[in-house]
Amino acid sequence: MVKSFSTFYRHIIEEERKYPEATGQLSDLLADIALACKVISLEVNRAGLIDILGFTGEENVQGEEVKKLDVYANDVLKYVMKQGGHTCAVCSEEEESFIPIDDKFKKNKFVSNKYICHFDPLDGSSNIDVNVSIGTIFSVYKRVTSSGPGALIDCLQKGTEQVAAGYVIYGSSTMLVYTTGEGVHGFTLDPSVGEFLLSNENIKIPEKSKTYSVNEGNFSKWQKEVRDYITYLKDTDPETSRPYSSRYIGSLVADFHRNLLYGGIFLYPSDIKNKNGKLRLMYEANPLSFLVEQAGGRSSDGAGRILDIEPKNLHQRTPLFIGSAEDVKLAEKFLARENKHPD
Repeated sequence: MVKSFSTFYRHIIEEERKYPEATGQLSDLLADIALACKVISLEVNRAGLIDILGFTGEENVQGEEVKKLDVYANDVLKYVMKQGGHTCAVCSEEEESFIPIDDKFKKNKFVSNKYICHFDPLDGSSNIDVNVSIGTIFSVYKRVTSSGPGALIDCLQKGTEQVAAGYVIYGSSTMLVYTTGEGVHGFTLDPSVGEFLLSNENIKIPEKSKTYSVNEGNFSKWQKEVRDYITYLKDTDPETSRPYSSRYIGSLVADFHRNLLYGGIFLYPSDIKNKNGKLRLMYEANPLSFLVEQAGGRSSDGAGRILDIEPKNLHQRTPLFIGSAEDVKLAEKFLARENKHPD
């Protein structure tokens, strides 16, 4: 028998009550996102039983082959965001441009559709066919224009302007992790009742770890300072708790989720092929950076704070070093060339 539990919606409503001026729109928007991800979770869990695996034969704006489930997740999120009536525009990694939403979808003529939602509909989708955990990443901003459908200026805001961010990981269980700037909380989907139930309250990432996550297949393509950093982590030195353990799944949400709970650093540096980095600032780096900072961690492009980057375009890429604060600081020292082995 359950003695007490808190659903995701109950939790966000309780958080909303701390702010008397709140209109309830953000709470409803987050509930809409949770609903969309429940639908996506259902399809992910039975993907092998229906004709939803494999490629569509098309490429997305990133030049990547599009998976059928990518398209499905993207369509579900767009539809729910539009019908919810709280957004003036949505931005998806799968779309070349932002999608403005007309005022006619507003639920209340006296309340503006004042939010922008960015999402990566299905991160790690290259792992779909082999049953590796994948996820949805989202972030929410307030519009800067006053009315009407959203504009590009609404969509291109620094990460510091986020009012909410989170992800849903579809694995052995489906879990939603989010922040509105008041800590990080995790909810696990109970399929028997169809609700996300609070399972991880006030998540705090360990300050230092013994784990790193990186695609070492790119080792020869990295700049020397990054190669030196990884070599340093693999050296044996009991005084500095080395060597570190390598844990790389190849699905950003899954790697980040593990490190958030147990500590670790995830890095995707720039390389010869991707001189500006590979991960997307607006759809991946910003929301996860907001989360990790709220959990006591750190996020950097190797030279500065991710959340301080001024975006120039919707699909801007960036190097990413994210995770336990001390581990990220150490990586930054190597990249700054302060010394070869900064302890």
